[in-house]
Amino acid sequence: QVQLRESGGGLVQPGGSLRLSCAASGIIFSINTMAWYRQAPGNQRELVAAITMGVGPSYADSVKGRFTISRDNAKNTVYLEMNSLKPEDTAVYLCNVGGVRRFWYSANAEYWGKGTLVTVSS
Repeated sequence: QVQLRESGGGLVQPGGSLRLSCAASGIIFSINTMAWYRQAPGNQRELVAAITMGVGPSYADSVKGRFTISRDNAKNTVYLEMNSLKPEDTAVYLCNVGGVRRFWYSANAEYWGKGTLVTVSS
């Protein structure tokens, strides 16, 4: 199995910054896509940002210019740098990895983290 461990959430004032991290552990040969989703109370889960091998990052329109996603392939870790945070960014942020191959011959698999809460409030 592959486990995802998220960290970095918390309470921040509007205009502030946070950095989320998600480390994948276990037997991993490769990970194609690493992404962050978020879900606010009463809302559907939405894709915030994703980064795919050989393609680069993509962002939801609501976070473009404020959030930056990056990955460290040697550490199987994805980061989300969040700046100029707004109250509407308040949500549980969930890490997702897709196209995961545990061995070179393995089929692709997808995994989710449990989430980390980000609260933007004064």
